[in-house]
Amino acid sequence: MAKKIRIRLVRSTIGTLPAQRATVRSLGLRKIGSTTEKEVNPAIMGMVQAVSHLVSVEEIE
Repeated sequence: MAKKIRIRLVRSTIGTLPAQRATVRSLGLRKIGSTTEKEVNPAIMGMVQAVSHLVSVEEIE
């Protein structure tokens, strides 16, 4: 079974670059506090790293 992570939007995207806003939307996050669960792969981890100042990440089993 592949590892999964839970991603939560903890800061607003107001004032961020358009590319960062698009990355947050592509992760499936809309409002502050919204969460999504994704399987760990290099593409997802790269997106999380690009907006790491806006999101919190935790591993789930």
